[in-house]
Amino acid sequence: MGRGILGTIGLGLTLAFAIPVGLLGLDRLLAGDTLVGAGFLGLAVLMVAIEEYLTTPMDLPGKLAEKTVGAVAKEPEEKED
Repeated sequence: MGRGILGTIGLGLTLAFAIPVGLLGLDRLLAGDTLVGAGFLGLAVLMVAIEEYLTTPMDLPGKLAEKTVGAVAKEPEEKED
């Protein structure tokens, strides 16, 4: 199933915060600070994973709206002649 508009916006906002954290981790790894670099990279991956797989109370109205719109506005069936 495809991602809805709200899910796409949420992922974009999460990536807006996770990408700089990941770049900081990559910079620290390349500078030789392995523990801090790996920690920041892990944090960036965790931010995206939590957004993708965790359902929060704020997500429930959006999921309900997507199901309601999908049930009310169905595609018309084509008739065969």
